[in-house]
This record gives sequence, structure tokens and C-alpha cells, in this order.
Amino acid sequence: MPTPSVGPEIIAFYSETIDESERLTGSADGVLEMARTQELLRRYLPPAPARIVDIGGGPGAHARWLTKDGYEVDLIDPVPRHVEAAVAAGFRAELGDARALSAPDGTYDVALVLGPLYHLLDHGDRVQALREAARVVRPGGFVAAAAIGRYASLFEHVATTMLTVDRVRDAVADILVTGIHAPGRKGFTSSYFHTGEGLAAELGEAGLRDPVVYGIEGPVWAALKATEQYSKESLVDSPMFEAALTAARLAEPHPDLLAASSHMLAVARV
Repeated sequence: MPTPSVGPEIIAFYSETIDESERLTGSADGVLEMARTQELLRRYLPPAPARIVDIGGGPGAHARWLTKDGYEVDLIDPVPRHVEAAVAAGFRAELGDARALSAPDGTYDVALVLGPLYHLLDHGDRVQALREAARVVRPGGFVAAAAIGRYASLFEHVATTMLTVDRVRDAVADILVTGIHAPGRKGFTSSYFHTGEGLAAELGEAGLRDPVVYGIEGPVWAALKATEQYSKESLVDSPMFEAALTAARLAEPHPDLLAASSHMLAVARV
């Protein structure tokens, strides 16, 4: 079977428009996403050293802390710029597509899919990526998959006040109905926005067992983003950041608050 290709607009977006190496460190809501992702994953990770494949791992934001924790990490990404940066940082990294991994069955203890589901618009492609992640993990290991929440764009564009711009309002309206930010629309590249139920269902369809879905940033991330943007001051390490982190933790047992997070993390066993 030929290796599938990632859309050129996605490659261009991450090569020319956005610097993914800064996304999780350059703003308080990005740091909140990183802190919560680490916190959630560390509940499930086996003791180091264990083998982890970081699928769609970008320039290595997660590979960095996992390697420091003592894990053996292989990074795969479809964007040449990301792979070059990861290799330059000392990580084992290669070009690849989440839907067709080169690793043999059962190679890893854990597979992280913390980006690919964002940009696979087709349901079958998303399930195929999850099946591939499950295939390369040994029985009893786990897969963790991140998704953008269905309402993230609504909250974000209130925080930025861009929701009053006609083209932005129309794009957000379409996402709320279809979950899709179509190719060619300005502001972001082609993307899929999940509901919690939809994310869990896709993991189940891929053959993964007992998926659990968490809200990553919790219900206060957009307020944090708006305050930082309009104060022009970093809120990392501020009392408001600590309050947002506390809110994310408190929200975990309450399914009604899942939809308020910008991103979700689903964890399931192979």
C-alpha cells in the first residue's frame, strides 16, 4: 500500500506560518496545555526506561521532557522542518505519516498521537492513524491521543475578539456544525475539531480498550488567554495561571466541563 501524503497546505502552514517550537512555551495557555499533558500522561506512563513513539511529535516538545525522564523516544512527523529541528536537538526523528508507520508490530510500550488527529479531516484517516498507533504498541501498553475540542475556536476568538470579524464568525459557525475548518480558509490550516464522545468512539473503532477522555486545559484557559493578551504581560507563574491549573484539575470528574477545554486527551489500552 502506498504511503499516504499529508496535504501541502498543512506542510506549508507549519513550515512558513507558525513556529510549532514556541506554541507550548510562548503563552500562558500554551504552558497550561503542556503542564496538564505532562500531568495526565505521567499517570499512565510505565517506569523508565520504556520505549515511546511520539507520532506527530513536531520539533520535540514532548520528546524533550520524556527523554529527561529517562524514556527511549522515537519521533515521527510529516513536516521536514520539524524533523530537522528534532534531529538538531539530539532526538531520534524521521519523516513519516501517522497512517502508515514503518515500525514492526509491538515495538513500543506507549504511542503518543498528540497532533495527527488535528489535521485528518476524514474519519477513516483518523481511525487508521489510531489503528497504526495501536499496532506498534505491545499488548498491555497504551495509546494517548490528543484532539482539538469542538468549541475551542469559539472560546479562542472571543478571547482575541476576532469573533466579530465576518469571515472568522462564519468559519467558527461551520466548525460548530461540522467539526471541520476547511482547507483554504484563513487563520489556520485544515483541521478537525472533536467532541469528547466522538474521540472516544474513534479510539474504540480502532480496537483500543476502555478509552478515557480528559479535558487538558480545563474551563478557564480562554480567560487566561484573554487576560494575558490584553494586559501584554506574561501570566506564566502568576496567581491566575495557578487558578487556571487548579480549575482544570477540579473539572476532571465533571463530564459537563469536558467541552470547555481547548484540547482533549484520550488514553486507552492496547
